[in-house]
Amino acid sequence: MPDQPLPPTSDDPQDATTRASWGRIACIWAVAFAALHFYWALGGSRGLSVSAGPLAETRPAWFVAVGLWGVGLLCLVAGVLGWLLARPRPRGLFGRAVRALGWCACAVLLARGLAVEALLLTDPAGHEVNVSPEQRLWTLVLWNPWFLIGGLVFGLAARKFRGAKGTGTGAA
Repeated sequence: MPDQPLPPTSDDPQDATTRASWGRIACIWAVAFAALHFYWALGGSRGLSVSAGPLAETRPAWFVAVGLWGVGLLCLVAGVLGWLLARPRPRGLFGRAVRALGWCACAVLLARGLAVEALLLTDPAGHEVNVSPEQRLWTLVLWNPWFLIGGLVFGLAARKFRGAKGTGTGAA
């Protein structure tokens, strides 16, 4: 049956707990990020000016709809993915899809964090890009590490999301 979970990879309950923990942490990470975006979408401003710059002050409709509400909803979807990664892996296509999406979330978050970090540190555009020193600092010390942590957590959750040894469906 495709919806039956695969048996655990070991008899050690701590191994199962560790496996589930990374998925739970990924879920919490994503829901916390969603809550922050919803706070901003509802008019909150704390922390937004150092992450979004002038958009935080002018709040154009597209930014609120896509950059705040849209990203918040996407983060909730990532929260569901984290929750699924904490569950026993079902056999078949669904289990493989959940794991693949976990790896995709890992790759996107790591790429975003590393790319923006590299761009801010090397400043290839020079002064053509209007990034204040305060924005640069907070992005380097808070926002980019947040993306890197999320990427690592989703990667660990995807890596630990596996089935029985020897089945061929859960090898890392």
